[in-house]
Amino acid sequence: MKEQSSIPTTKVARAGQFVKAGIKVGGNYLKHYSKKLVNPDLTKDELHQDNAADIYGALSELKGSALKMAQMLSMDRGLLPTAYTDKFAMSQYSAPPLSGPLVVKTFRTYFGKSPSELYDKFEIKSVNAASIGQVHQAWKDGKRLAVKIQYPGVADSVSSDLKIAKPLAVRLLNLDERQIDRYMDEVETKLLEETDYELELKRSIEISEACAHIDGLVFPKYYPALSSKRILTMDWLEGLHLKEFLATNPSQEVRNRIGQLLWDFYDHQIHSLRQVHADPHPGNFLMRPDGTMGVIDFGCVKVIPDYYYDNYFRLINPDTLEDKALTQQIFENLEFLHPVDSAKDRAFFSDLFVQMIHMLGEPFAVETFDFGNDEYFNKVYAFADELTRLEELRTSKVVRGSKDGLYINRTYYGLYAMLNELKAVVVTRKPDWLRSKKVLAV
Repeated sequence: MKEQSSIPTTKVARAGQFVKAGIKVGGNYLKHYSKKLVNPDLTKDELHQDNAADIYGALSELKGSALKMAQMLSMDRGLLPTAYTDKFAMSQYSAPPLSGPLVVKTFRTYFGKSPSELYDKFEIKSVNAASIGQVHQAWKDGKRLAVKIQYPGVADSVSSDLKIAKPLAVRLLNLDERQIDRYMDEVETKLLEETDYELELKRSIEISEACAHIDGLVFPKYYPALSSKRILTMDWLEGLHLKEFLATNPSQEVRNRIGQLLWDFYDHQIHSLRQVHADPHPGNFLMRPDGTMGVIDFGCVKVIPDYYYDNYFRLINPDTLEDKALTQQIFENLEFLHPVDSAKDRAFFSDLFVQMIHMLGEPFAVETFDFGNDEYFNKVYAFADELTRLEELRTSKVVRGSKDGLYINRTYYGLYAMLNELKAVVVTRKPDWLRSKKVLAV
């Protein structure tokens, strides 16, 4: 893969990349509709492939929040055509890397020394390059290390990139602009946190120590003396990303074991720590033939406010949905319902959200759940597709749902998607208060 010797850092240069991508997308549409005049049965497959390649090409050169947006979209199966999700998935661990001179310059900026002066050996060619930074191998005192280096200018461009990217996202995804505005602050805050490697170092140590009791999970040791605001050093972990792991044809027993580790990891964070590794894409998990799994990258962590935790998870207990008055109150607390809603609106949206909770809560309603059940996931994707078509949602006077739900929902979406790819059967452990009293009484 061709290395980058520079990254656009000024607002004008970065805006130019988005404009260039927009022009290419426009050209692709013209080409598509010209062909369609000759062949009315022509599908949009080629159009999607061309658009995905051009947009990813522009975003991968920009790095940072622009490429992170692609990474997030790649997780949303059903939101985008396959051509986009497949191409954007490359941003999880296969973006164009920085050149050697830029890597050395970053070290001199933050340590006043070159990598060769800090480590016994340092591989100048990166082994992984993703949205915020790239990873190099190094050795010190006989230990093999992973060194994550942030791309220059990423932290300074988050806010401006999001503003520039918004029109492209609205056009590409046909999203409601109000919906984007509602969650922009939450996204911006999280992206800024991801660029702060000192914060990531602190959270990495705290959460990995708090989850160390889960047998089978493996966390790297972190090295504060070899880390800074833009460079992070940790032990090197062996393992395969999800698609590579599945290509080895692991047994169902091993799939279930890793699936259980994923479930238990998130269950403990959410219900005990009240903060969660909120970036559950396959690039952050290293799976092994013996059923153990390494966990990396605590850059994106969502601290769950008490009000949100108490209301959101109360809905998971089937007993809550049987109490209509309580359910209505929780819907108001979570901003699913608003004071301006008419009686007709309240009835419509209440029924809609109850359907959604029943569906997404199915794994919690049983003791063991088969995430390899494609029928369940097809039902979920069909429901999500139906929501995009609902006139009542498109014309609603208000945006529905608390901003605190954005990363919690994304976390569960990513978790469910990985468990589905693993075809794992999982014991869905959860606190007793999430179980129906009818179940506990049996």
